[in-house]
Amino acid sequence: MKVAVIGAGAAGLMAAYAAAERGNEVTVYDKNQKCGKKIYITGKGRCNFTNAVPPAEFLENVVHGAKFLTSAIYSFSPEKCMRFFEDGGMAVKVERGNRAFPQSDKASDVTKCLERYCKNVGVRISLNEEVRDFTILNSTVSDIITDKGCYHVDKIIVCTGGKSYPSTGSTGDGYKFAIKAGHHIAEPKPALCGLDLSGSYFKVMQGLTLKNVRLTVKHGQKTLFSDIGEMLFTHFGVSGPLVLSASSLIARLPLKEVALSVDFKPGLDERMLDARLLRDFAEAPNKSLFNCLKGLLPVACIGEVLSRSGIDGGKKVNAVTRGERAALLTNIKKFDIIVKSLRSFDEAIITSGGVSVMEIDPKTMESRLVRGLYFCGEVLDVDAFTGGFNLQIAFSTGYAAGRSISP
Repeated sequence: MKVAVIGAGAAGLMAAYAAAERGNEVTVYDKNQKCGKKIYITGKGRCNFTNAVPPAEFLENVVHGAKFLTSAIYSFSPEKCMRFFEDGGMAVKVERGNRAFPQSDKASDVTKCLERYCKNVGVRISLNEEVRDFTILNSTVSDIITDKGCYHVDKIIVCTGGKSYPSTGSTGDGYKFAIKAGHHIAEPKPALCGLDLSGSYFKVMQGLTLKNVRLTVKHGQKTLFSDIGEMLFTHFGVSGPLVLSASSLIARLPLKEVALSVDFKPGLDERMLDARLLRDFAEAPNKSLFNCLKGLLPVACIGEVLSRSGIDGGKKVNAVTRGERAALLTNIKKFDIIVKSLRSFDEAIITSGGVSVMEIDPKTMESRLVRGLYFCGEVLDVDAFTGGFNLQIAFSTGYAAGRSISP
């Protein structure tokens, strides 16, 4: 079989290797000058390529498409993925949160390992060649058309990524190919990204990193997310690990229906926090409230907490009323932030949305509409939390597609 793989990223290189290993004649086409351009920037250049958890736990971290991905993740699990790279000559280490990295901390080692695998099974990689179109005859793929020529193929595997980090070549080309084949597209949205906030208070808090705070996300009365961790205030709003996870959960929702709040002291319930305040007040009764709160909250956020509580920060703590203290407690435990928008695709780690998985065979990644056409990785309507899950999805879906093609 002549197999064309569009995109030399994580999913594409894995699909190419798996297809060629079965004896197929495989060519990978990529418009970039090198393979794995997006791999190089993942994990801040270290490439967190998977998460070392069992498949069942892995699927709990998938935001959209967990049921669809079940077969692929069990067939090429994180454990198998780590063994694959180790067998390919790349030493692996596992860090906090079960995040797996190359021992070298070099993302380039992931790409080099994949390229070695491809070379060893005879994959041809054509860089600086952009696929423009393909033909369909009798509901079956026929030819592939690039900016350099037209080639007959038996199978086409689309691994073009989503729309995040377009500078790496992820410009949504795969959606065009899918639409031509009659597929539906879930509208692509930025995910695993920062959030623009309404108001301007966050500019005073810019640069503030909060650790061990709780971020809660609600859609109407339903709690979508509530976790303790780290987040930071920026010139546009908020970012950081907690916010990245929250962004994926709200990416497709009307933002006016979403409510986010920060609990600055999740380790203390209101009664315990009130006792702490009373103790602090008693120790320095003539201190201003603003200065007294410095032992409890980061200085950068005290002004806004006091403003929302309706209390003058210069007020002596011995003059603070019970009602004012109650307002203070409320705003420390539930500091509301209103989301205006998601950050752009330029900053989003992944894309939420893509080719509808209802029209894709979950075992083979083949289109149910056009024979010989496959979709893998981020171009599909699947996405997960940060921590190596999304790259593993790329590897697993790519492997499933390649392995399913018999010569």
